[in-house]
Amino acid sequence: MPITKGYQQLLAEANAAIKAVEPVAAIADLGGEDVVFVDLRDPRELEREGKIPGAFHCPRGMLEFWIDPESPYHKPIFAEKKRFVFYCASGWRSALATKTAQEMGLAPVAHLKGGFTAWKNAAGPVETVPAR
Repeated sequence: MPITKGYQQLLAEANAAIKAVEPVAAIADLGGEDVVFVDLRDPRELEREGKIPGAFHCPRGMLEFWIDPESPYHKPIFAEKKRFVFYCASGWRSALATKTAQEMGLAPVAHLKGGFTAWKNAAGPVETVPAR
């Protein structure tokens, strides 16, 4: 069965429908009471590279289940009246995840343009994550 929509088209559609936050603006938001940074990366990526200080870790594969209050896996943080900024390594997974979260009704949501790589390149602070 041929692929009818490739990842590039999915990313283009996501980026057209969501808000992207520039790293410098995101750094300025760090520590704000109204914002939650959500790290979508694999645990091994966090251990290897660290994370945005105070970020909530939600592996990409669990996002829909953790957002939905009807799910047995729901995480209360997603029911809080906060602004959610999703990020991954380069902004691809987070763009798709932000579009999905937005479609599920989570608001307000955005993603970190360029991901954690752009965050580090903009001299954003990094918190070490201990190995499991």
